[in-house]
Amino acid sequence: MREIVFDTETTGLDPKTGDRMVEIGCIEMVNRVATGETFHAYFNPQR
Repeated sequence: MREIVFDTETTGLDPKTGDRMVEIGCIEMVNRVATGETFHAYFNPQR
């Protein structure tokens, strides 16, 4: 079974006060084993 696991980092938990996502990471897994395929990016939170 193919799965993509996501992880995010934020400046906080309330977008109404300006909190935003600043980082995302992903890995691909097949049968619960990491394949080595990854994605990582930083975002500018403008804060």
